[in-house]
Amino acid sequence: MANQTSYTEDNIRSLDWKEHIRMRPGMYIGKLGDGSAPDDGIYILIKEVIDNSIDEYVMGAGKTIEISVKNEMVTIRDFGRGIPLGKVVDVVSKMNTGGKYDSKAFKKSVGLNGVGTKAVNALSSFFRVQSIRDDQTKIAEFEQGNLVNDLPIETLSSRKGTKVSFIPDTAIFPHYKFRSEYIVKMIKNYVYLNTGLTILFNGEKYRSENGLKDLLEENIADESKLFPIIHLLEEDIEIALTYSKSQYSEEFHSFVNGQHTTQGGTHQNAYREAIVKTIRDYFGKNYEASDIRKSIVSAISIKVTEPIFESQTKTKLGSTEMGGGLPTVRSFILDFVKRRLDNFLHRNTDVADHIQRKILQAEKERKELSGIRKIARDRAKKASLHNKKLRDCRVHLNDMKKENRLDSTVFITEGDSASGSITKSRNVNTQAVFSLKGKPLNSYGLSKKIVYENEEFNLLQAALNIEDSIENLRYNNIVIATDADVDGMHIRLLLITFFLQFFPEVIKEGHLYILETPLFRVRDKKETFYCYSEKERKNAIKKLRGKPEITRFKGLGEISPNEFVHFIGKDIRLDPVMMDRETPVEQLLEFYMGKNTPDRQKFIIDNLKVELDIIEKE
Repeated sequence: MANQTSYTEDNIRSLDWKEHIRMRPGMYIGKLGDGSAPDDGIYILIKEVIDNSIDEYVMGAGKTIEISVKNEMVTIRDFGRGIPLGKVVDVVSKMNTGGKYDSKAFKKSVGLNGVGTKAVNALSSFFRVQSIRDDQTKIAEFEQGNLVNDLPIETLSSRKGTKVSFIPDTAIFPHYKFRSEYIVKMIKNYVYLNTGLTILFNGEKYRSENGLKDLLEENIADESKLFPIIHLLEEDIEIALTYSKSQYSEEFHSFVNGQHTTQGGTHQNAYREAIVKTIRDYFGKNYEASDIRKSIVSAISIKVTEPIFESQTKTKLGSTEMGGGLPTVRSFILDFVKRRLDNFLHRNTDVADHIQRKILQAEKERKELSGIRKIARDRAKKASLHNKKLRDCRVHLNDMKKENRLDSTVFITEGDSASGSITKSRNVNTQAVFSLKGKPLNSYGLSKKIVYENEEFNLLQAALNIEDSIENLRYNNIVIATDADVDGMHIRLLLITFFLQFFPEVIKEGHLYILETPLFRVRDKKETFYCYSEKERKNAIKKLRGKPEITRFKGLGEISPNEFVHFIGKDIRLDPVMMDRETPVEQLLEFYMGKNTPDRQKFIIDNLKVELDIIEKE
């Protein structure tokens, strides 16, 4: 009989609150990351603190929130009621302690479990909380959740409220970097959902007067709108919607109690159903749901008493009940949309006509594409997608649950040597590899038909599972991994064009990245440095002194799998592809992928000069 591992009382141990959070941070803040993705842990830490300030505003206390991020220090100051001074330490360091268990104090709160600030505290190398109320103040300071400075209550004549400062712990978040674009997007969502609230971020002022209408104005250019945004609201619910002239798939933004539910949930499903039902009833036609929702750009926000989310990061609503004596989430949304949207369409028949023409156009395109799509799907199967083109990760091979997408990445690369290096060095549990065969087609100005007729695009679309909607996107991170030469840059641009042209929401929702790999290896017999720029190369040479061996990596295939594992592991460097909200997609594509205009030539020459100047200075 084989020896068995002993299992006695000595194997049983109890962790205190901070030890458990630090040992299992994913349970509290989702994935860790390094700040290159909008759902990385450092942004969840910021969100958890802001959520408390938002709850104060919702309860009618404090109309301004001040946020600053300087170096690694985050500071958030609200002007709410302030934490009761005798409970300041407990609220940020004792589990199951907080005012949100009292439904009278927080009726429709974002956070209900009293976990948020405790997680921030435990995962920070420095954490400071200050409460001000009744002309008195209380300050407490922590390190990794351990109380290090418990100051006595003092007199202070200042506006009441709470101020929290923290520095994320590099032991938990190594090599992290705050990207202000992600913080600004988070802040904008807060002000859209709380009209009248002012948020100051590093001195910049953010405020919204028109709620979700302003959100859609930010997300779709005027020339792309089929008609002006429909904006409807009542107590506990608000919606905004229009259709895009150029976007192929549907785009929904959903919120619960001010929380951005990026994975949707019961409210988003009910809203999508309600739009279809209302439009079918209005026209008296049983249109296909996909035709009705094609090209729609919409947002919904609801308020639920004691909402149930499917994770601590609250990205998906699980509640079926509205609470407070109201009907179910589904019936509440169906009733609102039926009444208000139907009334709007009866009063605005020109908008109704636009919608019907768009539906009929979508129906025509769907029928034209149906045969091509069937042939394309058969072709994808015959191409043995999951054997030759796609080397999938186990998180998908073993379990197709959507939640697992958060932990998965797919690298899109070109050439056998590059894909071979990544395949051999990847984490097979969470990282997949899709291999391109040569340069993709320039899809600028082409119709969706080309996605099915072109083998590379068809197989890529099938691998990502985005044929009908990115709601079923199989990978949270889509990483373009190409050589850092002219051909590699061109492939990047062609792939970005593909996504902008047919699936812009992949970029809008922060799923597309460029893999940064080193340009040089500088080493001697004792040390090796991988350098991502000319400046890093010069610094490495200085550190090693002597005459080190210097290798210039011309392509990914030249990097051995043993080395590549460092560049796609915990030290991976990803550069997110972001869209300039001020520039419509059509203008971006025309400028970069249209005819070779004098403006583009000037742009290339000017930027080449800047790059050369930087290299010379280094």
